[in-house]
Amino acid sequence: METGNRNEKNGNAIENTGIQRADIKSLTLKELRQAVTELGEKPFRAEQLFSWMHEKLADGFDEMTNLSKGFRETLKQEYEYVSLELVEVQTSKTDGTRKFLFRLSDGLVIESVLMRYKYGNSVCISSQAGCRMGCRFCASTIGGLERSLRPSEMLEQVYQITRLLGERVSHVVVMGTGEPLDNYDNLVRFLGLLTCKGGLHLSQRNITVSTCGIVPGIRALAEEGLAVTLALSLHAATQEKRCELMPIARRYGLLEVLEACRYYFQKTGRRISFEYSLVAGFNDTGEDAKLLAELAGDLKCHVNLIPVNPVRERAFVQPEQKNIGNFKNKLENYGINVTIRREMGRDIDGACGQLRKSYMEGRNQC
Repeated sequence: METGNRNEKNGNAIENTGIQRADIKSLTLKELRQAVTELGEKPFRAEQLFSWMHEKLADGFDEMTNLSKGFRETLKQEYEYVSLELVEVQTSKTDGTRKFLFRLSDGLVIESVLMRYKYGNSVCISSQAGCRMGCRFCASTIGGLERSLRPSEMLEQVYQITRLLGERVSHVVVMGTGEPLDNYDNLVRFLGLLTCKGGLHLSQRNITVSTCGIVPGIRALAEEGLAVTLALSLHAATQEKRCELMPIARRYGLLEVLEACRYYFQKTGRRISFEYSLVAGFNDTGEDAKLLAELAGDLKCHVNLIPVNPVRERAFVQPEQKNIGNFKNKLENYGINVTIRREMGRDIDGACGQLRKSYMEGRNQC
């Protein structure tokens, strides 16, 4: 699948964004050893450098005090050190959810969300600036795709929030702005860096990757030998209704997507999660519940019901709470493992893409 032009310096597939210096924070430890050796340093310096970037979360080369000043100056000349600029933070008064707006080095903005649960701190990150998937209920896709994020830019969302919070992030969800499998190479490199020893070493089982249903990407991810959870944005139990909500469904039909999910489960042993946005009068009927149960039961997956987030440009509205509860009960009666996603950050721009969209609209009006 095409994900943009690549810069192959030091062996890493990183989208070319016009930056001349190589992106050091996106290099693997093996690539870093080669890089420091080429600069005339001993290979063990790579471990020190890697630890500063991915474990100690240094803001820049100047903090790396066990590296010589001369080596640090050389690194500044040869490599870009990606760091995001914090533009805005919104904090929910109801549940403490925080939404962060970050600016990239080229001026584009992305958003991330921190959600605090009893089991730990969960961060939802963006994988692209904008999105080209066109899902009708989502604010992320309004305005289209500007570009995909590099591994370092995905990592930095986790790292920045960890620094700001002063606490460890235990779970990461790649479910913010963008379609992760539309940025496949950079996504896989990000996952490797996030979970490897010498860095944050996050458990793969605590990572969820969401997709609207890019079949080749699902099958490729199944072959990576990872233990991350795959979340399919299903949102409808028939091909016809899915096409109304999600343009990608016209390219990859429902049966093809479900077969790819089945393949992912067979290869990884990881249970699939179905994300299902409930839209009043559209996909919340008893017949919808029956059809959804047939799909979910066949795959032995978990269903996560999401009352649709209101978006000004869209006419979709949430079902009443009673109807949401009834839909959940129907699924449970069919033997389906189902939860209703706790609505977090509703009093702020909590839904995917809303804070970024609000910021860009305000800037365009200036």
